Amino acid sequence: MIYHCSQTDIRGGGGIETYVASLVSAQLPGVSDRTITSLKTVDQKQFKLLHIHDPDMLVDWRQECPAILTLHNHSIYCPSGTQYLADRGRVCDRAMHPLGCAWGHLVDGCGSRRPQNILQDWRNTSQVLEALKKLPIPVIANSDYVRQQVISSGIPPERVITLRCGVQPPKTETAPLSQDIHQQQRILFVGRIVPYKGIEWLIKALVKTHPSIHLDIAGDGWGKPSMERLAAKMGLSDRITWHGWCSGEKLAALYQQCLAVVFPSLWPEPAGLVTLEAYSHYRPVIASAVGGIPEHLRDGETGILVPLNDVQKLANAINELASNYLKCRLMGQQGQAWFQEEFTLDVHVQRLEKIYARTIAEFQP
Repeated sequence: MIYHCSQTDIRGGGGIETYVASLVSAQLPGVSDRTITSLKTVDQKQFKLLHIHDPDMLVDWRQECPAILTLHNHSIYCPSGTQYLADRGRVCDRAMHPLGCAWGHLVDGCGSRRPQNILQDWRNTSQVLEALKKLPIPVIANSDYVRQQVISSGIPPERVITLRCGVQPPKTETAPLSQDIHQQQRILFVGRIVPYKGIEWLIKALVKTHPSIHLDIAGDGWGKPSMERLAAKMGLSDRITWHGWCSGEKLAALYQQCLAVVFPSLWPEPAGLVTLEAYSHYRPVIASAVGGIPEHLRDGETGILVPLNDVQKLANAINELASNYLKCRLMGQQGQAWFQEEFTLDVHVQRLEKIYARTIAEFQP
């Protein structure tokens, strides 16, 4: 039996939890419908394969059965897990090093400034990375961006496989963008309301868009109060609707009533599932050209890529789609076709099963 291994509850709703839950619900042949949260005391020889989703669990893998590791974020090669220098407003390009990472935490705001947290972050990441270098385990990266970061950290290229994410198609009926919906002039942001997700950038860009354009924000987070104050200060309160956390049904309705989805992340998203969800609803995406996002957006075909934190160019992209119904509709249709070809959960599972089979065949205890 093949088991998924994650230290977090798959019902928690985070990125890893959502992904693991989707794999469990896919009911792959020979794969358990439950996850293992600890490898310390279990008899690992009984497993046909272990699919590990939390790198911290690597230290307890005893190489008694085949295993693979999927990397969902930057935690294996970045102590703060963000690769983003918040106080400088740019992506971190430093190689992982105790002095450089300490400077990043203390001066550049990439993580906690508490000395004990900085030390603990470094210990955790460096311990797991060193273990990964020594273990004969295949590593799955969810984008070529993450793959290159892993290789740059010392993992042999032949051990690292890019397997892009897949999402379930919508349960409710979707349709290409209609002219009536386009005329409503609504754009949509989906995600946590925290600084590195780019909400401030989006609000500042909204000022420079046509006054008929309305922004729907689906999500919550500790940054929401300050963003609400910013919107009010800039006279945008009547052009923004804060929906908070949304159920699947509510979110599907928001996707269907918008003309485009805006994904303005400032940090280097490893992949970005919001883009794929937008495609599944026939909607184009306007997104920042950072991290793994450009691998999931064909600029000018399924959406528009915008330079990081460029207010005017983000506003221009929004105005372009809001003023051109035919272009907006075509981009959404092309995104949906690409989604069906490359990004459904079924396609992802088919590719994952091949990795499972190869890993099992090549395993040598």
